[in-house]
Amino acid sequence: MTSQRTSVILSRVLLLVAILLYFSSGASWAESTQSLSKGQTVYVPIYSHIYSGDKEQPFYLAATLSIRNVDPNHQITITIVDYYDSTGDLLKKYLEKPVVLDPIASTRYVVKESDKTGGSGANFLVQWKSEKKVNPPLIESVMIGAQRQQGISFTSRGRVIRQEAE
Repeated sequence: MTSQRTSVILSRVLLLVAILLYFSSGASWAESTQSLSKGQTVYVPIYSHIYSGDKEQPFYLAATLSIRNVDPNHQITITIVDYYDSTGDLLKKYLEKPVVLDPIASTRYVVKESDKTGGSGANFLVQWKSEKKVNPPLIESVMIGAQRQQGISFTSRGRVIRQEAE
């Protein structure tokens, strides 16, 4: 089998795996019920690169952190968007001041493909609050990369690690 054919087969397999992971994680999220909240701290995995092949070659990725206010009636305030590397060291504070998201509005923060500082275990901590109890925002990351006729993309959802006291 030629190297080019092997590359095409590998990229198709990776795409199929990414699609299956996306839909399986989405189904479990949709089945869970979310209660109203006045604020949370959310951990969001970000992969600035993943590894491929027997020699663990890095495959660099651009990453987008997406924060979506899914409450149709109330705004939320984003107070912290901090980016950490694989060892837990703070790399960048994305906010200088809080950001208000109106109902059904969204915002995004990008980690460039050329930024290799995060590593394969990079993450964001996002903190948000609201004056009233609201539907918690949807906070997820989207990673995408392309190298040598091969592309990959996948998403990762945030996980609440702290609930705001009422």
